[in-house]
Amino acid sequence: MKPGGRIMGKGDHDEALEAFGRYLMQDPDYPDARSFLYARMEPGAIAECIYKDLGNHILFRWPKNSDLSFALLDYWEAQPGPERWAELEYVLRDGRFDVAYIYPDQIDPDEELFVRSQRALRRHFGDKPIGYPSLDDENDDSVRFDP
Repeated sequence: MKPGGRIMGKGDHDEALEAFGRYLMQDPDYPDARSFLYARMEPGAIAECIYKDLGNHILFRWPKNSDLSFALLDYWEAQPGPERWAELEYVLRDGRFDVAYIYPDQIDPDEELFVRSQRALRRHFGDKPIGYPSLDDENDDSVRFDP
């Protein structure tokens, strides 16, 4: 993990990482909450999970728009092909970020993305209940917690 990145770096690499942090801080309900972004990249496919640490529980957040997806794709495509990472862990705390890259040879092809992302989430934020918004109605503010 790259310790101590700042939301004010230099160069294209740092600019992209800082942009991820700015995006996470745009959450209108939880702009200052510790945030965790887990992204899986493949040609033509992006899967991203955003979580907010709210102290006694963690809350899954839907991306507000496609800006983060496009920024992740641009960042991923700028990496050298054969050495390109496949998954990214990005943690934002108190205006500072840590980032870790997971490469294809580090991924068990039989393990689901959800399992890897949950393991990484718990490693960063601890074993707390995770709340998920309703999938049926985007106007429904209720949260379902996994046991």
